[in-house]
Order: sequence, then structure tokens, then C-alpha cells
Amino acid sequence: MFTVAALYHFAPLADPASARPPLLALCRAEGVRGTLILAHEGINGTIAGPREGIEAVLAHIRSWPGFAALEWKESAAAALPFGRMKIRVKPEIVTMGQPGIDPTARVGRHVAPENWNAVIRDPGTVLIDTRNAYEIAIGSFRGAIDPGTASFREFPGWWAENAHRFAGKRVAMFCTGGIRCEKSTSFLVSQGVAEVVHLQGGILKYLENIPAQDSLWDGACFVFDRRVSLTHGLEPGGHLLCHACRRPLSPADTSRPEYEPGVCCHLCADEYSDADRARFRERQRQVERGELFADSDPG
Repeated sequence: MFTVAALYHFAPLADPASARPPLLALCRAEGVRGTLILAHEGINGTIAGPREGIEAVLAHIRSWPGFAALEWKESAAAALPFGRMKIRVKPEIVTMGQPGIDPTARVGRHVAPENWNAVIRDPGTVLIDTRNAYEIAIGSFRGAIDPGTASFREFPGWWAENAHRFAGKRVAMFCTGGIRCEKSTSFLVSQGVAEVVHLQGGILKYLENIPAQDSLWDGACFVFDRRVSLTHGLEPGGHLLCHACRRPLSPADTSRPEYEPGVCCHLCADEYSDADRARFRERQRQVERGELFADSDPG
């Protein structure tokens, strides 16, 4: 079994570009694969590999000034869920596009998974799913509001249009691992919302800690690796990935007439040009010949 570590940490990183090469070299030397994002505001991503390799990489990150308190969520996989190691330097570790939002300065109150059910059952609480629509489509908490966003950058605009609906309510928010809520709750606090809470450790920690019989979660949780989705106990959820649009598919979806492996699914049948499809087909041929990893970016 391989160890999978989902991690993020907000702390000033003075020179992300200089931090990248030694971190990438260590990951490769230790047989660790996955994706990490570095920015001046911190680090975010998921990595997988042998236990010793994961521990070495985490120890390296925690040695950076301000990163000693780095936390991560672990799960296991029978096969490596990533084909290669990628480290990208970006303006934000999770893109919201709101200058001045600083989760190290102010965020909503964290609620432990064990206390989450009581919070969201409270009629004075409004529950908002901060993930994107394609993630929400395969699972969410009962009664949660779906903002219908295609990207996290759209969330502030959605809030501006809908804030009046939630006046006087406690706002509870959740996401996959917690990082989007660090920014979304910080944003709501900056907008004057009196009480904002979010699920500590995100959906993954809830599914890990809360037994299915006590759970208010329905469906599966989308994850950004080859496992595609997880359910209670962090067991595989059975979904597949369309490698054209990167959306999750149920096994039944692959029987639909629009589906072509690596090229198209019913969700993206009208979204790409003929030239795009030709490029996707060539990419799929390379995957089938073993010349390219299936989780490589399309095109």
C-alpha cells in the first residue's frame, strides 16, 4: 500500500521559485508523485508514495520557516494514484482572486467532524458547499446549498448576489480538505458576516472519522487523483474520470453514446472543437501505448 497525503499550509513563502527545485528533487529521489502548488501565501497539494518517502518530503516542508505546524490528511492506495510529480509556482495556492484575503489573519471558526452534525442540523445555520458544481454533482451534505460555480474564483460574485438570503444566519461552509474554506470564511468575515464556521479537515476528515450510520453525507467525494472519488472510511467511490474535461463519471456514464475514452463524455460533448478532439485522440493513443501518463494535462 502507498501513503497518500493531502496537505496545505498558509504561511509566507518568500521565494517559491527557489523552493521548487530542491523539493522536486527530493520527491523524485524518494519515489513520491503528485501535485504541489507553491505561492507566496504557502503550499497546497496531494502527494503519494512509500511511507518513508512521504515522511521525508513532509519533514522537508516543515523545515521551512513558518511551516513547522504543517498538517496533512492521510489515506492509502493500493497503486500510486499519480503518474508523475509536478510542482507549480502560482500567484495563489487556491485561486479566489480577492486581494487582501489573508487566512493567517482571520478565518471562520473550525468545527471538528464529531461536532459537525449538530451544527448543520441547527435551523439557524445555512450550509454552503464551496466546491465546484461538477464535484457537488457526485456527493454533498444533505441540505447544502450548491452555488453552481464552475471555479472557486466565481464564489465572491455568487456571494454578492445571494448574501441577502442569509442575513441573520450562522453560515457553515465545507470543502474537500479545508483549504477553500480557509479563504471563503476569511472572505465572509471581511464582508461583515457575524458568525462563520467551517468543517475542520474538510469532507475527507469527516468521511474518515464519522461512521456511515451516523453520517449526513450522501454520495462520494471527488478527489484530484486517479482514485477520482472516496466514500466513508476513505474507500474508493467507484467513479472514473473523463480525461478530456476532468469531470467524474459513474460506471454507467461510460455506456452512454457520447463517451469515448480520453476524448469525450456526455458532460463535455458540446464543449470542444474538432481540433481539440483530434488532439485528445492522439493523446489517448499515447496513453494506451504507454508513452504518456493518463493524468497528464490534456492537449
